[in-house]
Amino acid sequence: MKLVRYGRPGKEKPGLIDEEGKLRDLSGVIADIDGAQLSDKALRKLAKLDEKTLPLVRGNPRFGVPVAKVGKFIGIGLNYADHAAESGMPIPAEPIVFMKAITCLNGPDDNVVLPKGSKKTDWEVELGVIIGTRAQYVSEADALKYVAGYCVVNDISERSFQLERGGQWDKGKGCDTFGPVGPWLVTRDEVIDEQDLDLYLEVNGKRMQTGNTQTMIFTVAQIVSYLSQFMTLEPGDVIATGTPPGVGQGRKPQRFLKKGDSLRLGIAGLGEQQQDVVAWTA
Repeated sequence: MKLVRYGRPGKEKPGLIDEEGKLRDLSGVIADIDGAQLSDKALRKLAKLDEKTLPLVRGNPRFGVPVAKVGKFIGIGLNYADHAAESGMPIPAEPIVFMKAITCLNGPDDNVVLPKGSKKTDWEVELGVIIGTRAQYVSEADALKYVAGYCVVNDISERSFQLERGGQWDKGKGCDTFGPVGPWLVTRDEVIDEQDLDLYLEVNGKRMQTGNTQTMIFTVAQIVSYLSQFMTLEPGDVIATGTPPGVGQGRKPQRFLKKGDSLRLGIAGLGEQQQDVVAWTA
């Protein structure tokens, strides 16, 4: 299934994308798509619905983050060897973990807002993992059983805040609008191989990033298992698993986002995002 949340910010309704690519309303079945609806049992119940009996949604409504009440938004840094190389950093021996503020969550096509003082705001297309079952000390062999599904994430990053302002990556990762997620959550049963997905990102129509999850240093299973050794993963938590090469920081000369830029990014089978870049205003 492709699960979505659509409508005005803060007023989103649950929905799904049917086999014909049409948006269907789920609000007569469930109140929202949150952690309580992401267990295997709950997803099986939704999968049994006759899609044709669900109301069609007319027009082209805004899509929000496909899961509500996200508790944790976790990032994994330098998880592609060629991205580590372009960043001038060694390949990590263990996953590099940082947190993105929940307040940075953004709809997949909402504007990206440059924060006050921004000098080096950058882009990062990433495979997102959405947890479906509470995970504590899970093995790598069992880790994928705790995943509800996958999505596209743009891990927007202000590099000067991240790397030049005292050492904590979180400062450059959690600015408002820096976490576009969606357009939909694709349940794990529809993703044949999460370690063979093409990713891409364009700025103003020019291809900047081209990659495949085959080249991740740490696999999704390894990441979920690893994180569960240090923190309890709850249903609805979102994990951004790292980005392939082609970020602005790694280009020669470096290229960062400015007002008026447009972004288009996606992952095979998981949909596409489009964002306009705007300046912060009071």
